[in-house]
Amino acid sequence: MDYIFDGISEAIRLIASGDPEFWSIVWLSVKLSSISTLLASLLGVPVAFFLVLRRFTGRDLLITVSNSLMSVPTVVIGLFVYSILSRRGPLGDLSLLFTQTAVVIGQTLLILPVVISLTVSSIRSLDKNVRETASSLGASRKQQLVVFFKEARFGVAACLVTAFSRVFAEVGVSMMLGGNIRNYTRTITTAIALETSKGEFGLSIALGIVLLAVAFAINFMFLKFTKLYRTTE
Repeated sequence: MDYIFDGISEAIRLIASGDPEFWSIVWLSVKLSSISTLLASLLGVPVAFFLVLRRFTGRDLLITVSNSLMSVPTVVIGLFVYSILSRRGPLGDLSLLFTQTAVVIGQTLLILPVVISLTVSSIRSLDKNVRETASSLGASRKQQLVVFFKEARFGVAACLVTAFSRVFAEVGVSMMLGGNIRNYTRTITTAIALETSKGEFGLSIALGIVLLAVAFAINFMFLKFTKLYRTTE
């Protein structure tokens, strides 16, 4: 049991000392996860609104596929993107493999179905009278879209928080596409996997503490912001 207490003591020291390498790992994880979430939201939210507000053949199939892809293991996404970006892949000439760009691509694809599916569910949960009322008042399709987005904004924001939490804690995509390169593509989760295999429990525990703290802080701030906004309306 001594190694656990020693690891905790070392973790506290690393967090408090402001170790540059430690905090660069944390910053890189936050940066890549934020970029991936932003890209997934820019792609996924419009697609979700399109799937809900438009009726066309195959719409239910697309929603079902999106729902199914939410449970795809991260290593499968990593394998798919790896095969495309590898030297023998169709995009091998771009030399993107084992770069931050490759990690962002993989993470974006990982959470894109999450954003689409949860946003679709959020919009569908709205009162059907919202659209009917907007339509009866002569609102154009663009104005109806604005009304829908305003009514579903908290649900959409919750979807994005969920997507960020999912990608922030993933390890398969980051390991396969980033290569866990020191000071370049090493994220919190890949560093934890590496340091634990080396027996360096202090750094692993410290990174684990920060990982949980960031995830908790984001969800806590979202909850507080939602409550504050609703009380001021």
